[in-house]
Amino acid sequence: MKEIDIVVVGGGHAGIEAAIAAAKMDCSVGVVTMDKSAFGRLSCNPAIGGSAKGHLVHEIDALGGVMGLIADLTGIQFRTLNKSKGPAVWAGRSQNDRKIYSKIASQFVESTENLEIIEDSVIEAIEEDKKIIGVRTAKGNYIKCKALIVCSGTFLNGLMHTGLQATAGGRFGERPSIGLTESLLKMGFESGRLKTGTPPRLHKNSINWSILEEQPGDIPPLPFSRRTSKENFPYLTQLSCYITYTDKKVHGILEKGFDHSPMYTGLISGIGPRYCPSIEDKVKRFSDKERHQLFLEPEGLDSDLIYLNGFATSLPAEIQLEALANIKGLEEAKMVRPGYAVEYDYFPPYQVDLTLETKLIEGLYFAGQVNGTSGYEEAAGQGLVAGINAALKIQKRGEFILKRSEAYVGVLIDDLVGKSTNEPYRMFTSRAEHRLVLRQDNADRRLMKYGFEFGLISRDMFNELARREILITKSKDLISKSKITPSQVNPYLESIETTPMDNAETIEKIVRRPEVSLRDLLEIVKNGSEDLNQLLNDNRVLEQIEIETKYSGYIQRQLDLIEKMNRLEDLLIPLNFNYSNLKSISTEGREKLSKVKPRSIAQASRISGVTPSDISVLLVYLKS
Repeated sequence: MKEIDIVVVGGGHAGIEAAIAAAKMDCSVGVVTMDKSAFGRLSCNPAIGGSAKGHLVHEIDALGGVMGLIADLTGIQFRTLNKSKGPAVWAGRSQNDRKIYSKIASQFVESTENLEIIEDSVIEAIEEDKKIIGVRTAKGNYIKCKALIVCSGTFLNGLMHTGLQATAGGRFGERPSIGLTESLLKMGFESGRLKTGTPPRLHKNSINWSILEEQPGDIPPLPFSRRTSKENFPYLTQLSCYITYTDKKVHGILEKGFDHSPMYTGLISGIGPRYCPSIEDKVKRFSDKERHQLFLEPEGLDSDLIYLNGFATSLPAEIQLEALANIKGLEEAKMVRPGYAVEYDYFPPYQVDLTLETKLIEGLYFAGQVNGTSGYEEAAGQGLVAGINAALKIQKRGEFILKRSEAYVGVLIDDLVGKSTNEPYRMFTSRAEHRLVLRQDNADRRLMKYGFEFGLISRDMFNELARREILITKSKDLISKSKITPSQVNPYLESIETTPMDNAETIEKIVRRPEVSLRDLLEIVKNGSEDLNQLLNDNRVLEQIEIETKYSGYIQRQLDLIEKMNRLEDLLIPLNFNYSNLKSISTEGREKLSKVKPRSIAQASRISGVTPSDISVLLVYLKS
């Protein structure tokens, strides 16, 4: 019988972060995976980041996670999205080499001390007195443990659909995980079914690239991780992606297959992602749309496969092929593998706490798609939090909970626990009410202190952050006092077509103009100033100061709102509170509060179905 502190089920993005974090925190960890060569496999789109998801990657990196590092080492295109908008929504995205990503992820896992890879499948979780004590595997092994983190992705009773054909599996060519769901149901958990999908893969030599719209990466590209050396970045050859579109004729061909679609014939019972719908769902739901945009994305430097982003489908293979032949640039395209949908078990996330430990069984944690989320980044963020908390619990240290005002990871987990979900949850910037202070550029300033506290961030990195904080404070004071005369600055203001000045003004005031660049102003007035030259040589500090100066009024309003909300976050509710005693609260409110068991008044106020009057009654009761 093997004995390990923490067993992690699954080698996907959640499992990698959970296992590495807990092992670095001096716990013995066993990560159980059916295929040790499949760590971090990019089972759908070979890309990391994107709108809001890029924020998550930066936060994972600031906490000491590894997703950003792996993405930087394996990226074949890097772009910052939404640059034409405000800094709150700027988001990094990388296209990655699928094969190399998995190889590097495996190296990260294999090289981590205290971490053992167990090539097997967990078929049963075992508890005693409502506390996890071990697991049983498909190979007949019993592993004793103090904590279990389930990061099973789409593998729990996974079923893949193409047309009316269904095949058991968690993803293409890989068998499902059977038994674990059933053992958790016996413990009293509630499960459900969700669905996700993937598009067909095309052979790159069968595509007419010359008539497609090219989409190159950024020059220079920006890495995700603060630990990535810019001297060697990017590490791999950079490639372009390309754009094409469907049209009404293509939509008509797709509609011919609806009678043989598992989505519309009842073969799929799981609910799919609202914000990343299949192409057939787009055609049906948005029938007024003349066309839908598609991205042709390379799967790797040595791969012949092209991922057709935007064309996820489970329609019959022959319908997929016919539709492809009518899309610009794909007239002769060879479909190497058809798209398919995968249906899998999940556990509605009201059943976990903000630490991601389940409320029913002590020492049992859920992270990733098992909680109903969609996306590698959402999974990785949860895995990191679950791994940290499992280690802290074993070491009898305080728990780790991120507030909504601290991180997108905090928003994600708070939404899952308080609102639960019956469809795959995807992160958006609009979900974060404090997004102007939760930018990707300041993730290290918000979160690195936690990573350092847990031993996941080195002292050198933390000291570098402290050095930058001193420079930011000093530089802000400098630009608030340094003045520029009209004769110095007006030629520049006229060149960017903004109103010239009549009187001398501080740098701080002038840089608040949208068109004005802080770097340009400093170049005008530096005059050998050592302090200004130091600032000019640090792009990260310069960016932070410019953003915080331009948006200072909005940022201050958000900080004031956060301070007010934190007072409600500090009003704690006992975990064993009996809501059935509150007769003045609405029936729905009582049911939801009893189900979620919120930790604070603030969390209670965000639960769907709990009214302001319910909160007022609860406040009065707690005070009395």
